[in-house]
Amino acid sequence: MTPISLADIVSSLPSEDSWGPPTATENTLDGVPYAPFSKGDKLGRMADWTAEGKDRERGGRQAYNRNFRDQQIYGAGTSSLFAVQVAEDESSFSVVDNTRTSTRGRGFGRGGTIFRGRGQRGAPQRGGRGGFSRVGAGRGQAGDRFYDQRGRGGRGRRFGWKDYDKPQRNRDSSVNIRPDWSLLEEVDFNRLSKLHLETPDGEDVENYGFLYYYDRSFDKPPVKGTERKLQSLERAAYNVTTSSDPVLHELAEKNEATVFATSDILSMLMCAPRSVYSWDIVIVRQGNKIYFDKRDGASIDLVTVNENAADAPMEVSEAGGKQDSINTPSALALEATFINHNFTLQTVVESSSSKVEFPHPNPFYNASEETEPLASKAYKYRRFDLSLEKDDEPLHLVIRTEIDALMKNTIVNEDQQLVIKALNEFDHKAQGAGGALDWRTKLASQRGAVVATEMKNNSCKLARWTTQAILAKADIMKLGFVSRQNPRSAAAHVILGVVGYKPREFASQMNLNLSNGWAIVRTVVDLIRSAKDEEEDEEDEEQRPQQQENKVRKFVLVKDPNKPVIRLYSVPPNTFEEEDETGTDVKDEEKAEEAEE
Repeated sequence: MTPISLADIVSSLPSEDSWGPPTATENTLDGVPYAPFSKGDKLGRMADWTAEGKDRERGGRQAYNRNFRDQQIYGAGTSSLFAVQVAEDESSFSVVDNTRTSTRGRGFGRGGTIFRGRGQRGAPQRGGRGGFSRVGAGRGQAGDRFYDQRGRGGRGRRFGWKDYDKPQRNRDSSVNIRPDWSLLEEVDFNRLSKLHLETPDGEDVENYGFLYYYDRSFDKPPVKGTERKLQSLERAAYNVTTSSDPVLHELAEKNEATVFATSDILSMLMCAPRSVYSWDIVIVRQGNKIYFDKRDGASIDLVTVNENAADAPMEVSEAGGKQDSINTPSALALEATFINHNFTLQTVVESSSSKVEFPHPNPFYNASEETEPLASKAYKYRRFDLSLEKDDEPLHLVIRTEIDALMKNTIVNEDQQLVIKALNEFDHKAQGAGGALDWRTKLASQRGAVVATEMKNNSCKLARWTTQAILAKADIMKLGFVSRQNPRSAAAHVILGVVGYKPREFASQMNLNLSNGWAIVRTVVDLIRSAKDEEEDEEDEEQRPQQQENKVRKFVLVKDPNKPVIRLYSVPPNTFEEEDETGTDVKDEEKAEEAEE
């Protein structure tokens, strides 16, 4: 049998089914095939986006007649229909135009029509659901559907304005986490916010210090141009930590309580779910006593500014050099701390005749060594009961609280205790202002809006102040509004007004739940009490009680700088003492070298 070749098979097929280019027929023009076009040919889609020409670009919906929108434009795209496609040609790439398109030039300057809402076709309408539609950019075009920078329409930009240009916030921790620290517990803010513990009102144990009366003239709104300047007064004021308080040591020796703290430290822990910046608290357990302490120069002592704002102030490194050095978070915190200290001193009337003395003098003032006069301050040591029904022994907490001034109540004829704080405005137009209003023009007429904005931007700071006032059982909390005399300078400030609130009512306005704060404190105390040493399992049971009475353990509670999480670390007992000794030795060596030179 003879084999059949491929050429025989091809030759046996009819000419119309053969391979290769077709022969010249009536559908060719000089050997080049062409496709017939007609207005009656339907493509089955809304429009042909391959169409080219200036008429299509400029005319938009007007050039593309709505009566024939389902029909192809006669001869559209003929120039590129049979064009040869070169491999990796530029036409295979789609470029997104990020330039801003002028709506006025397209719509009005060139005789276009603006369609609003879902009105009648071909006629301009007002209102409606659709908003504003640009002429020459139909609703179905891919460029407007996915990359419209103004975010109009259902599929526009889904994020904030220029969020792609915002740098990533990577804040530093308030304390350096060392490798020898062991992590005991990590708790996120969602779990802390769900805790609840009802605690009865505290009782006063000891009272120290003295108070002046508040100057009521600050309550009057100042006349424009006659604002009072904030003065810098030299007064002796103290912010002593728990371990350095002699009164708390005496109460600990008398077994008045198990846990000891100050109001500024404890308020930070109670308002932890509202915090954004990093902070740390040092906790010392000596036997069965627990002390909530702080480091020297800790971030807790500084007053933050717009910590909770959506666009909080940035450091110069984060802003790429565009941020003013006086509007960084660290600079604003120092400025706010300075303002609070001086505002409290300036708003009292220093008079020896109207001075109210407490049973004990100021425990931190030494008249033989101090040259500056004392500031108006009263220290109230109050005891709270944090016990639960399941506890075998009661758990009491002693807190050192502070009162700043007194005020006469004309109705009841009694003295009311005040806590005085100050909010500060740096520049309502600068980055990090958080959408704040101009206090000079809006404070008198829109005081509620100004306070509401501050509640939003400074939620953590105001919650801490309110908690401190409630812990001290203050009757009124005075909030001052202090602004820069020149927004570009942090040297001079003016007082624009003072507002008074009852702490409990102010707490309800800002949705501050004190029982949640007490539950957070009790949770941390339970973690400290349940923490065991690695050597405890190896110790003899008879020697363990004696060793535990004098044993000192140290813990550090740190807020993560970039996450809503707090972490409890077990650290060596001499963790921060080594830093102080090292710093002292280095200074001594430097002084010795300078003396030799």
